[in-house]
Amino acid sequence: MKSQDLGLLLKLVALRSRESNGHDSLTSKGVKALPDDWRDWAFDDVDFDFCDASLPELNDDQLVACYSVRALAKVTGISKSQVSLALQRCMDVGLVRKDRRIGVPRTNARALFNFIVHGVRYVFPAKPGELTRGIATTFAAPVLKNQLYSSGELPMVWPDARGNSKGQAIEPLFKSVPFAVRRDPDLYAMLALVDAIRLGHPRESKVAAGRLAEYLE
Repeated sequence: MKSQDLGLLLKLVALRSRESNGHDSLTSKGVKALPDDWRDWAFDDVDFDFCDASLPELNDDQLVACYSVRALAKVTGISKSQVSLALQRCMDVGLVRKDRRIGVPRTNARALFNFIVHGVRYVFPAKPGELTRGIATTFAAPVLKNQLYSSGELPMVWPDARGNSKGQAIEPLFKSVPFAVRRDPDLYAMLALVDAIRLGHPRESKVAAGRLAEYLE
């Protein structure tokens, strides 16, 4: 498994949520809500996932197209060849299953949660680096903001020239994370939670795992 496979699995979770919740994302529902200013970067009109926005209104053929390798590559920034390989790897180990009705890939959310909580810090560890500008992640991201921050503790960021935060650099789980999260608040939240678990600190990991469970349930 490659680290970008986790990003793709989480994107499939976000897409599935929009099918169930209409135009609302997971992060606009109840206890999962993010603040209105959840975008920690310079915003422009290209930062939309048009397929996400229209999912509830699509017929089956159009919905299948949103889960195509081409569409998934477009919204994640992962190449088409790597998306195809990632889906196959995840199917081989039971992290992806095909929808019985329309055949689109669905994340095995329970298995993914168990892997993230118990394995991600060992397989894809994270370590804070130099000070830089970027997009807030871990406890500094909107999904965890004001829940874990300690006085004097520097925020952690994914390095990105368009980011609004300054803090210690955290290498993204996969190269195109800043591109992908600008198009999807649910994906942004879940990847920030995964980072909190990747760092391996018990307090942060416990809180992040609880929040991640809400997204994957």
